[in-house]
Amino acid sequence: MKMLKGVIRNLATLCTTGTPNRARSAGTKLLFSEETAEALLLSKARAFCNSTDLPKNEAEAINHENTFREAGKIRTSFDFTSYMLQKIKSVNQALDAAVPIREPIKFHEAMRYSLLSEGKRVCPLLCIAACELVGGQESTAMPAACGMEMIISMCLMHDDLPSMDNSDLRRGKLSHHKVFGENVTVLTGYSLVALAFEHMTAATKGVHPKTMVRAVGELARLIGPEGAVAGQVLDLLCGGKSDTGLEELEYIHRHKTADFIEAAAIVGAMLGGASEEEIDRLRKFSQCFGLMYQVVDDILDVTKSSEQLGKTGGKDSFDNKLTYPKMIGIDKSKEYAQKLSKEAKEQLVVFDTEKAAPLLAMADFALHRQK
Repeated sequence: MKMLKGVIRNLATLCTTGTPNRARSAGTKLLFSEETAEALLLSKARAFCNSTDLPKNEAEAINHENTFREAGKIRTSFDFTSYMLQKIKSVNQALDAAVPIREPIKFHEAMRYSLLSEGKRVCPLLCIAACELVGGQESTAMPAACGMEMIISMCLMHDDLPSMDNSDLRRGKLSHHKVFGENVTVLTGYSLVALAFEHMTAATKGVHPKTMVRAVGELARLIGPEGAVAGQVLDLLCGGKSDTGLEELEYIHRHKTADFIEAAAIVGAMLGGASEEEIDRLRKFSQCFGLMYQVVDDILDVTKSSEQLGKTGGKDSFDNKLTYPKMIGIDKSKEYAQKLSKEAKEQLVVFDTEKAAPLLAMADFALHRQK
């Protein structure tokens, strides 16, 4: 096993030779980080070692390492930018079709305002990528992916309300209530949640009814009073309290943010026909991914301007909210985010390397994002 680890490290280095170790913008071609290359190669290396005794002779070990080295040259990069742009385009088209302009026109314009605004579409992409990872099709996951974005939009709209986070900007535009008023924002949010479940169940094709019921139940649980809502409530209750510790902070982030990520991945996997083992691995992946995403969000809130973020920068600090930089500092927060990213990727080593590449690249993207 020690020899195997050395081989993997060498291959990971080979796959990333010449790749600058810096944050990547959304417009660049994302090459595998050394960590991602290692994760991609590990499953094939393990399969090899399970079928062939590890050689004790050092010369033989070098020969086997060269074999892996040649295999590593077959695919050393995944063009995540192209993948992301194509998927976002598909999701936006599906969202546009799901919420057409109809009577009452003003209200449907309000529904479309936040839903169709520019966004990273992280949850829809995760839903589709998880479905494809286990052998499903984009078309199968798309209604659920749209439903996830409808629920996310509702949460962002309500989060920005004066009674909640009281934020004026979202995704580079005026917050929903600043344009349509608080009363319409509340009603729009209700409508989007109802539409999310209606669209998911009515538009999904080729999925067994029992699987659909299970997926709907999973989504409802993770956004409900024991999931995302619980995180939001504790976030409001703990704001400004000096005696709140890391345990409470992690609870808030795991529920307020990570539960949405988990819902997207698990629902996508279920619709794609995942086994229980695959669901368990994707659950662990998404929980680490989701917490890492929020830790990075905390860091960006204190290091980026409102113009860079597309929302009100420094809002958490101004409101005296619990964040990782506030509790453990920026450097340790970055270390923790990197640790969570690594733990997330480790859950994917048993899957087909090409099908896992989008999720691995998404973890890199989320870790290095600048807004």
